[in-house]
Amino acid sequence: MRPVQILTDSCSDLMKDLREQYGIDYARMNTVYNGEEKQASLDFEYYTPKQLYDIMRAGNRILTTQVPPVEFERIFTEYLEKGCNIVYIGCSTKQSSSVFTGEKVAKDLAAKYPGAEIYCVDSLNASIGEGMLAVRAAKYRNEGLSAKEIYEKVMGDRKKVNQFVTVHNLNALKRAGRVKGSAAFFGNLLGVKPILIADANGNQVPVKKVKGRQNSLNELVALLKEVYDDPEGEVYLTHADCDPEEVEAVCAMIKKELTCKNIHIGYIGPIIGASIGPSAIGIWGFGKEVTYTFEG
Repeated sequence: MRPVQILTDSCSDLMKDLREQYGIDYARMNTVYNGEEKQASLDFEYYTPKQLYDIMRAGNRILTTQVPPVEFERIFTEYLEKGCNIVYIGCSTKQSSSVFTGEKVAKDLAAKYPGAEIYCVDSLNASIGEGMLAVRAAKYRNEGLSAKEIYEKVMGDRKKVNQFVTVHNLNALKRAGRVKGSAAFFGNLLGVKPILIADANGNQVPVKKVKGRQNSLNELVALLKEVYDDPEGEVYLTHADCDPEEVEAVCAMIKKELTCKNIHIGYIGPIIGASIGPSAIGIWGFGKEVTYTFEG
């Protein structure tokens, strides 16, 4: 059986230690600022987190691209040449067209690499919600599953990813067109903090408004506690350059309220960060199936 390579993309916000531990690679998207295009590195090779988010704090906007076809061709070919089958887990198609581009490039490469398999998964998620599915896929690979079997298992896992994110305001998300919500919800946000989930169709949806930052952080943990059910005890936290003490406080709440073994902490990367804005923070875990869908 051909070896299987797990790929994701710049939207996954997957920490370097986990990528290295599980042998996961990623397709690069790009950021555009002041007319200069740079690869969206999850290791912040071109901007430090502070530099990236200070650009936005100053009122500037960073634009982003999906994974370019030439980048998919590069990374798919690299692993096809090594004799691998590929499972690519991409950002929700409600947020990015990268999965569609990946499918087209995979089809174009099929004739050149007969017998090789490339599966492209719409994760229905973004940020580490996408990344944790890539980790799950790598664990299936390590158990000896084929590329097709991994694809089928991950397709079943997608709606078990539970996301709870809070932001200072929805301005960046509204400007980027990345969030769904009613006009009534977007109104009267002074002093309240919205909480967003990834719904069953992969939309980013604000579902609650909480008075004050600390209350919103408390609510993140409370909401995850209601649905959390991961025998492996993994929780993931990503943030957009938040105060380290605030991050530590959220971790302390998670340890107190949830039965978890590991909390994986990392930054929200350049692509998601450009859409969500500074000081966003979110927690993710596998649990009950997400059934909520945005209607509007």
